Amino acid sequence: MNCDTPHQQQIHELLNTNNIQYKSLHHEATPTSEDSARVRGEDLSTGGKALVLRHRDEESDDASNVSFAIFVLSASRKLDTKSIKREFKSKNVRFATAEELATLTGGLRPGSVPPFGRPVINLDLFVDTSIVENSVIAFNCGSLTDSIVMSVEDYLRIAMPTKIFSFSK
Repeated sequence: MNCDTPHQQQIHELLNTNNIQYKSLHHEATPTSEDSARVRGEDLSTGGKALVLRHRDEESDDASNVSFAIFVLSASRKLDTKSIKREFKSKNVRFATAEELATLTGGLRPGSVPPFGRPVINLDLFVDTSIVENSVIAFNCGSLTDSIVMSVEDYLRIAMPTKIFSFSK
């Protein structure tokens, strides 16, 4: 497979080095989760929606207490920011701006973020329990035109999330 971006190269190398079975797809641009599920031929619930969120410690207004992280949930679910606020004792949770996202991820745009933290993207990775409910995960691989479908078991083993907890509804 021809990997056009550094993120795609890293992910394919990570999967291949670990002898992971996966399906790689090149397809039309898919700006929505519904579009992605359609071109992949997968149920919407198997989609791994990776969101970069900013949260701030509620004890302080100090900018040093601001953190960004990747949160992955099923594409069929909605983000529950109250759960994230509770988990991190944060007073504020918001999506990274397009500019922050590009800076934090090495140029990725909304919708193209793969569900991997370190070493692919230098951020902590949190996975929602909705991902664990499926046997496969399908996700955009650093672009809106490239996807990977693989087993959730293998995904969790190589992605090594910081924590798995419920943050969807």
